[in-house]
Amino acid sequence: MLLRLGRQAGAVVTRLILVLGDQLTEDIAALREADRETDVVVMAEVAAEAAYVAHHPKKIALIFAAMRKFAAALQASGWDVRYTRLDDPANAGSIPGELLRRAGETGADTVIATEPGEWRLIAAVQDVPLRVHLLEDNRFLASHADFESWAMGRKALRMEYFYREMRRRTGLLMDGDAPAGGQWNYDSENRKPPPGGVDFHPVAFTPDESIEEVLTLVEHRFADSFGDVRPFTLPTDRTQARRALTHFIGHALPFFGDYQDAMLTGHRTLFHACISSSLNIGLLDPMEVCRAAEDAYRAGNVPLNAAEGFIRQILGWREYVRGIYFLEGPDYTSRNALNHRRKLPPLYWGGATRMNCLAHAVRQTKEDAYAHHIQRLMVTGNFALLAGIDPAEVHEWYLRVYIDAFEWVEAPNTIGMSQFADGGIIASKPYVSSGAYIDRMSDYCGDCAYDVKAKTGTDACPFNLLYWAFLDRHRARFEKNPRMANMYRTWDKLDADRRAATLSQAQDFLHRLSQGEAV
Repeated sequence: MLLRLGRQAGAVVTRLILVLGDQLTEDIAALREADRETDVVVMAEVAAEAAYVAHHPKKIALIFAAMRKFAAALQASGWDVRYTRLDDPANAGSIPGELLRRAGETGADTVIATEPGEWRLIAAVQDVPLRVHLLEDNRFLASHADFESWAMGRKALRMEYFYREMRRRTGLLMDGDAPAGGQWNYDSENRKPPPGGVDFHPVAFTPDESIEEVLTLVEHRFADSFGDVRPFTLPTDRTQARRALTHFIGHALPFFGDYQDAMLTGHRTLFHACISSSLNIGLLDPMEVCRAAEDAYRAGNVPLNAAEGFIRQILGWREYVRGIYFLEGPDYTSRNALNHRRKLPPLYWGGATRMNCLAHAVRQTKEDAYAHHIQRLMVTGNFALLAGIDPAEVHEWYLRVYIDAFEWVEAPNTIGMSQFADGGIIASKPYVSSGAYIDRMSDYCGDCAYDVKAKTGTDACPFNLLYWAFLDRHRARFEKNPRMANMYRTWDKLDADRRAATLSQAQDFLHRLSQGEAV
C-alpha cells in the first residue's frame, strides 16, 4: 500500500528505512518520512538484484559505486546507515533477507520504503514478514493518481496529449496559456541526417579508489556477463551528475534538436546528454534538468526546437512511460499482440553479422552499456520487430544491456513502443522501416556488406526484405490503419513477381537467422 505516515507523540521506535540502488536522492520519500535520531537506513548490494537478469557489468558497477558514495554521504550527515556490500560474509543475498537481518539486529518491526520501480520487487518487499509501508516515489512530476486521472475515459493514451497537460501544469516552455513559439511540438525540425562533424563529448570522470574497488569486484563476480566494465567514466554522485548536465546544456543542447535522431559510426553519443542513468538512479531531478534546458532557451543560448525536444523526452516521454507501466500492471511484460515467437539471435550478443548497423549498435552496447534512442528503436528494435522475435526475449535483452534500464522505463519502451507487443497502447502503428531510413539517418550503410539500395537479391539489405514481409504477414491487423495505408498501396503496386521474390528471400533470410547462421 502507498501512504503517508505519522509518528505517535513521545514514541521512540526504531524503524528500518529502505533505500534502493536507484533511489539515491536525499529527498526520497522514505528518507523524508524518517527520523534521523531513531531510524536505521538499510542499503544493500545483493545478488538477487544484481543477477535476476544478467545485467551489464557497467550498470552493476555504476549502481554499486553510486550507492557506496550515497551511503557515505548519509552517514556523514548523521544517519545510522547499515550498508551491506556484495562480498560481505553476512550478506543475505536479497532485499527481503537484508531487511529481516537488520530487523533482527535492531529489534525493528517496521519498514518504510519508497515504492520500487518494478512489480517484481514491489511484491518481494511487500511479502516481508514485517510491517511494510510503501510510499509513492516522489521524484516524478506526475503521480499515479495524476496519470490515472488523465487516462480515465480516453480511447487512446497518446503521449502528445499527456505532454501538453504536463507543460500546462509545470509551466515549462509556456508563454502564459500558450506554448512557447506557438506550437507544442517541434519534432519535425529534429530529424536532420548526421552532420559533417561533432565536437562534443560527455564529461569523462576518472574512477577514484572507491570506484576502482567496485570495478575489481564486478570484474571478478560478473565476468561471464555480456559487456565491458572498463573503461568506466560515468558520474557516480550528484556533484558529478550536475557537472555532466551543465556541460551538456552549454556545449551540446544547442545542436541536440537538429541531430537527435542521427547516428554516426565514429561518434557514438553525438549531441546526446547521456544523463539518463543519473536521472534514473536519483542523482539528478527531472525538474532541475528541464529547468536548466528552459533557462538556456530563455537566455537565447539554445534554439526552441532543441530545448523543446529535450524537455519532451523527460517531461513527456519519461513521465508517460512510467504512467503506462503502473497503469497496465504486472502482466504488461508478458504481452505479445503480434504472436512473435522467434528466438533472439546470437548477433545480439556480439555474434557475427554482415549488417553493419546492427554490428555497430551491438558493439557499442557491449562496450558502453549505451545506445541512444534511435539506435535502440530503429536499429536493434526495428530488426527484432521485423524478424518476429519474441518480445519477452527482446525485453530481457534491453533490461540486461543498458545502463539506464529499469523495468518501469524499459518495458513500455520495448513492449509498447519498439515491439508493438501491447497491441497499440503506446504506439499508433509499429515502428518499422526499410534500410532507407537507416541510410538517411546514419553513415552505417556505406561500409555494409549489403546494398541498401537493392530491394531483392543476395546482396539486398535485409531490412528491405523484412520490411515488406512484415507488412504482408500482418496485413489483416494493419492495412486499415490510416498511418499505414500508403505502405500497403505501395506494396500492392509492385508486380507479382517482385512481391513473390521479396517474400521468398525474406523467408530464406529468417530461416538462416533461426539456424544461427551469420547473416
